[in-house]
Amino acid sequence: MAGPAIRSQAVPALLGAALAGWMLASPARAEEPNDLREFRLGMTVDQLPRTGYTGFSCAAPPHQALSSWQDYRACPADASGRREVRFRYDDSANPLAHINSSYQGTRVAGHPVLVALLIGDDGRVDGLRIKTDPKAPLYMHKKAFLLAMQAEAHFGEEGWTCTKGQPGGDEEPVGGVFIKEHCEKTTSTRHVIIERDLYRHPGQDLKDAVNDTTVTVLPAS
Repeated sequence: MAGPAIRSQAVPALLGAALAGWMLASPARAEEPNDLREFRLGMTVDQLPRTGYTGFSCAAPPHQALSSWQDYRACPADASGRREVRFRYDDSANPLAHINSSYQGTRVAGHPVLVALLIGDDGRVDGLRIKTDPKAPLYMHKKAFLLAMQAEAHFGEEGWTCTKGQPGGDEEPVGGVFIKEHCEKTTSTRHVIIERDLYRHPGQDLKDAVNDTTVTVLPAS
């Protein structure tokens, strides 16, 4: 998905143990693997885990707090009728989080993220969205654009259709690298959309540069 220079520098260091975090704690399923941890498209709200997760809220402003998955109808629906419910991993339910900071917080493949389920009007999980957390510590957030490469590897590197944007009048590369990329892939059961950006505006401090990845997993049409 990225140019050769970025791949050669980043892939050996990041793909490996980090990818194991994508499916952490996901039970094996012979017929179809989970999409993330215990979560799988098609699950009903009643099948979602009752422990291990906290901080439920609507992803759309004003980010209304929710008491559980069952409150999903309090969130506004998008054009497809999906309601985006954001949540966090509950550190109190993870013994490793008490002894190793690398297991703390909501992370996917080592990246601090904002995770949400897209729940349809029928009460089924109709999508999953993972965004790099813009409030993550700088030393972690500076790698946010690399989550896209890890996601590509997770879903298989072949079969992606990508478009790459060019710098606008108020956009410039970061360290010689400019990324504004949109990629999609459809398998027999999933449609995956990966978007990533890396650039800054003239005069903008490097720590405030645009640097993000968004991964959306939907059912195949």
